[in-house]
Amino acid sequence: MASEVWGERWSDSTSDIARKYMEVATRKQSLVCLAADRNTMSGLSDLISEVGPYIAALKTHVDLVDDWSPEAWSDFCKAAEEADLLIFEDRKFADIGKISRSHMAGIYDIRSWADLVTSHLISGPDVVDGLQAGWQDVGRSGGVLLLAQMSSRGNLLNPDYTDQVVNKGREHPGVFGFIGNGSRPEELSELRKKVGSEKMIWTPGVNLSTGDGEMGQRYGDPREAVLAGSDCIIVGSGIHRAENPGESAKKYASASWNALIERES
Repeated sequence: MASEVWGERWSDSTSDIARKYMEVATRKQSLVCLAADRNTMSGLSDLISEVGPYIAALKTHVDLVDDWSPEAWSDFCKAAEEADLLIFEDRKFADIGKISRSHMAGIYDIRSWADLVTSHLISGPDVVDGLQAGWQDVGRSGGVLLLAQMSSRGNLLNPDYTDQVVNKGREHPGVFGFIGNGSRPEELSELRKKVGSEKMIWTPGVNLSTGDGEMGQRYGDPREAVLAGSDCIIVGSGIHRAENPGESAKKYASASWNALIERES
């Protein structure tokens, strides 16, 4: 039962989508969101087949798919649903509310298939209202993850900005949670203290092989990230570039789930 595993995280949550995630994670015994960074529809479909049983969510960049079509994407979303996966479009919205609402529609019609999206709060909390209005326009509900921290070297999300994002985001019912820095457990632990137990924290920058990656990316250990407060580890190359993605995903699932049990016990 999700309520037994997640404890106060379950009882304190006021978000339907957060509880949906906790239920999926419990069924899969995995806190893994796969950063599905492949640029063909066949590549994305292969990932679902290979790693679907071991992950709870897929993080997509729909506009990076070279052979995208509405029909192919619809089939992909159906496959994700059948594999019991949430779809998380890493759009990083940052515009005013009205434009963000329009961005949820458009050619990709993100509002019709994404369960979660990311957003900066640089333009103010109206961006969250616009994103939520996009889902409401098609009779769906979803959650917004605000970028409170980033794992890339030299990013400009300083502690003062993080505090403002958390303070505003904690009060907004449309905010599912926050993106934290999985490569720095000490920063993540401080973020958890500020966020409290109601909202989620999802973390990129996690890899079983820790250290620096490409283009300024940094990686931290998945167990340490979960113990520090992460509710979902976002893993990319550690899975999809592995010789055996399925086996690799299974290892990340085990590491994250065991850490959750350790944290909540």
